[in-house]
Amino acid sequence: MCGIVGYIGKKQASPILLDGLKRLEYRGYDSAGMAVWNGSQIDALKVKGRVAALEKLLAGHPLEGPVGIAHTRWATHGEPSDRNAHPHSDSEGNVFVVHNGIIENYKTLKQQLEKEGSVFSSDTDTEVLAHLIAKFLKTGSTLERAVKKSLTLVKGAYAIVVMAQSEPETLVAARLSSPLRIGVGADQLIIASDPSAILNYTSQIITLEDNEVAVIKGVEYTISSLKSDTVIDKEVEQIEWDLAEAEKGGFDHFMLKEIFEQPETVRNSLRGRIIVEDGRAVLGGLASVEERLRSIERLTLVACGTASYAAMIGEYMLEEYAGIPTEVAIASEFRYRKPILNPKTDAVLVLSQSGETADTLAAVKEAKEKGVLTLGIVNVIGSTIARETDAGVYNHAGPEIGVASTKVFVSQLTVLALVTLLLGRQRQMSSVMGGRIAEALLKIPEQVEVILAQSGAVVAIADQYKGFQDFFFLGRKYNFPLALEGAIKLKEISYIHAEGGASGELKHGPIAMIDEDFPTVFIVPNDSVYEKNVSNIEEVKARKGRVIAIATEGDADIAKIADNVIYIPKTLEMLTPILAVVPLQLFAYHIATKLGLDVDRPRNLAKSVTVE
Repeated sequence: MCGIVGYIGKKQASPILLDGLKRLEYRGYDSAGMAVWNGSQIDALKVKGRVAALEKLLAGHPLEGPVGIAHTRWATHGEPSDRNAHPHSDSEGNVFVVHNGIIENYKTLKQQLEKEGSVFSSDTDTEVLAHLIAKFLKTGSTLERAVKKSLTLVKGAYAIVVMAQSEPETLVAARLSSPLRIGVGADQLIIASDPSAILNYTSQIITLEDNEVAVIKGVEYTISSLKSDTVIDKEVEQIEWDLAEAEKGGFDHFMLKEIFEQPETVRNSLRGRIIVEDGRAVLGGLASVEERLRSIERLTLVACGTASYAAMIGEYMLEEYAGIPTEVAIASEFRYRKPILNPKTDAVLVLSQSGETADTLAAVKEAKEKGVLTLGIVNVIGSTIARETDAGVYNHAGPEIGVASTKVFVSQLTVLALVTLLLGRQRQMSSVMGGRIAEALLKIPEQVEVILAQSGAVVAIADQYKGFQDFFFLGRKYNFPLALEGAIKLKEISYIHAEGGASGELKHGPIAMIDEDFPTVFIVPNDSVYEKNVSNIEEVKARKGRVIAIATEGDADIAKIADNVIYIPKTLEMLTPILAVVPLQLFAYHIATKLGLDVDRPRNLAKSVTVE
């Protein structure tokens, strides 16, 4: 959500800032802006709309100079507009700020500043920061000191980069509950909310922790805590993926590229983690807590959105094969419902693609306060959740640029299967059963390739259904959560109304919606609930409803009752969602593209939700 880029070095800042903003477009935004020190003053340009609109402005009004900050905004306070775009400045135009997050007490601060003479020019919470910092600069504080004093008055979440005409060759950056990193180059430093904005210039990064403040002058930097001037010695990390991985690679969209990357995604998630002959999973990230895991009697899985549907599928896996009572909690509700957690017998496992999801991070902190073991499944190495949890497992899915998650969802299911294998073998799961799961997991990449090879059939079905405005997605057991995921994918990128649900609930209300204009996508593999699903399909057909079935290869009977069938290979019931989700992703993608929509950057959405 939103994007920050800052630059200080020996090159022109503007092209690097613009390139960084382009690489952050996938995060979701509604306006863009930039401020650059030109040697005598700070010039700023801001515009509602895409980065391309900012680029057009820059062509007519170049911003030249070696120091600058830039931002893509996703509106929280104040509508999308030129005046509400970042950077924001104080009344005199001395201080310029870019900010991700929310200042919860901004109204109180704004009222006080207005009484003192500040004149505000936007509707945002961020502008308060610029006026506060300017206020303390007028009392003789350095920019660093003014930023620190201001942040002690702020309640909420933030990642900020600040520049001021009074100290034009200095940038000050700080974070609390919103990601911020510094790319360290030979003769330049780049600050960004996401590594993708840094990768074109350096693979060396420093990750700021909560309540840390970085002061950058020239190519030198110091980092200290918000409430202390003691310098913190930070480790410089190496980004594991390169820029080529974040490019489209010949595909029309990142989303399609990432769908087709899923065979390799699963291979990467499995690599070095399975011992087939013993039927065991080896997860190095959990090794430090493996003995403690043996005594766990209850698991709570916490996540948001698509990750929560992966968690729901994981719940079935863990209860059926590991024998551990498991519940799934939506992260945005977890800390508000006063969860009952026993530090001796409970563990909380959170899932987050970015590792920065605000609600999920809050759940981690809530669990830690209660003394409960916290575990994480995250994709971004060095992310906040990866550092805050006691132990965890990385997805190793590589960068996911498309806002609607595809390959990370598949990776999350794969890792959850590995966690199930690990915990199951600690308990009552036999080596024979463990071996069956291990062997089935290793076959998944080739089976996904089989599904992708028949994507043309999905294109034809999408063309047939692109004009419909309502869809049902239904499944049972492992595939009930997958129905929810199928529905949200269609909603996210095509803006078509879609509902997901449990097939067994059809008669308890939803069947009233069925008619010839309300197609249903049934996930109906040959599994333990196959006959039940077929019965539900018959009920829909009796009411003239159209049916698209996701079925197991060789199931000729399903073609006799469904209007359309997409086949997937046979696998273990617990792993079926990893295969069945692929045609659901392709179906959503092709309907959206046939409608002429931007699938990589759907309206109103952000890749990483770093505010509550």
